[in-house]
This record gives sequence, C-alpha cells and structure tokens, in this order.
Amino acid sequence: MVSSFEDPSIQDIKLDLRKYPEIRKALKSKKPLVVNDALKDPLMKPVREKIKPLGIQSIAVIPIIHRDEVIGTLFLRTSKTGMSFTEREIKLCNAIANASSNALYNAYLFERLENEKTRLEKLAITDYLTGVYNIRYFYNRLDEEFSRAIRYEIPISCIMLDIDRFKRINDNYGHRAGDLVLRQFAQLIRRHTRKSDVFARYGGEEFIILLPQTGVDGARTEAERLQKYIREYSFKNIEEKITSSMGIACWPTHNIETSDDLITLADHALYRAKAMGRNRVVVSRRIRKQAPRK
Repeated sequence: MVSSFEDPSIQDIKLDLRKYPEIRKALKSKKPLVVNDALKDPLMKPVREKIKPLGIQSIAVIPIIHRDEVIGTLFLRTSKTGMSFTEREIKLCNAIANASSNALYNAYLFERLENEKTRLEKLAITDYLTGVYNIRYFYNRLDEEFSRAIRYEIPISCIMLDIDRFKRINDNYGHRAGDLVLRQFAQLIRRHTRKSDVFARYGGEEFIILLPQTGVDGARTEAERLQKYIREYSFKNIEEKITSSMGIACWPTHNIETSDDLITLADHALYRAKAMGRNRVVVSRRIRKQAPRK
C-alpha cells in the first residue's frame, strides 16, 4: 500500500496517467510489470526528474483483470536501496489481484446501480423543462409542511408567481425561446430561494414557492426580493426585460382550513396582481376572523 485516506469527504481522486508510464504499459499489456531500478530503467525516463526526490527504488504494477478487462491495478513501490520485488512477491501480489477482481467489479456495479437509482429518483420529482421540482413533489411536501404547521402552530406561507406577458414572448421569439426563458427564470428563482423553501413549477409559466415557518411579512419581503432579481436579470435570446407578478397566502393569518386553501388563496392573490397591472406583489384579502373573547 502506498498511501491511504480515511476522510469520507475525499472522493473520486484521479491519477494523471501521463505521470505513470509504468501503469500505462501494464494496462496496455495486461501483464504484471516490474521496474527494478526506477532511476535507470528507460521506461521511467520521461518522469525520472520528478520521482528522483521521492527516493523510489523499484516499482511493481499488477493489473486487476475481470473477464479479460483491466478494472484496476495493484501498484507498489519500494524506497530501500538495493531492494527489488522478488518473483515470489510478484506471484503473491498477482494472487491478491486475482482474488480481488470479483469484489472490485461487484463494488463498481453496486455504485453504478446506486447512481442510476439516484438519477431515476431525481427524474421522478423534477420538471423536465426547468429542472426544478414538479408539482407532484410539491403537493407531497405541502401536505407534510402544512400538517407540521398546524401541529406546532407555526406560520406557513405560499407564493404563487408567473412571468408577465409570457404569451408575447412566445409570439415574438418563438416557443423554443420561450422554453429557454422558462428555464432561466426557474433557475434564477431557485438560486435565490432558501434551502428550507420548496420551489416547483406549477404549470405553464406559473411557479409556486412554499415557505415553512414564514409569516406574511417574511413572505412579502421574500417576494419583493425575488422580483428585484428578476427585473435586473438579462435573459438570453430575448431583448426585452421580464417581470413577474406574485400572490401570497399565509396560515394562520388568512382564512385557510386546508393545504388546498393555501394554494387557492395564493392563486387568487396572483390573479389580482395581474388585474392591477402586473409586476407587483399582492397578499390575500381573506383574513381569518378572530373568535370573540369570552
């Protein structure tokens, strides 16, 4: 073993094979390779000056082969002067390499399957065009967060937003340009939302943000901040500036009994924002009536 790391955060360490002519040759030949004197062997001439300060004396590279395919190497070095790998040691290393080939290949297959599983899970909850969460995932999270808000009596808000005059963008620049604008818009919003917020595409040019543990004032501040980013952003493929209208609803401030009410009131507030001239934030008017004190 040359070196080891036990830090789990260090992953995918890559070797520059241009610095390892001995490994390249072993990979090509699929046979064990031994360099008895690293500073004199012609194979090591391109890297001789680099390895000289390391005091390397001899090197052994044993290919790990699975079904005639090299899937790795067992790579050893010695630094003791006059010491080289014996034939017995090479046979032992070769036996270790052969024994480890199945385990390494199975580990590779397992990692590949896990990566594919992660990719498919992500596809199931992601909108294909914009890359943000889809509405199915949003509804699942909405039920969870709304139930938590009711149980612990903490506020929860919803922002419904869309792109103003999006049809005009499609008409003037084409639907392909419109799709690119939608994607840029979604990615811009996602970059500027909190990790605790749930941002999803609702449909068409409409998007929705769930803000757990956030009251009306916090939601309004968040919406106005996002509007500023949208107004200042230069969208590619179109010449005009883009604005967004937003509607806000909040439990327990507004007359909300179910999670669906939260979306409905935010949608109504968005409609009012559009009717009032667009490019503005409107909060729901349906305030919850306080029970009279006894």
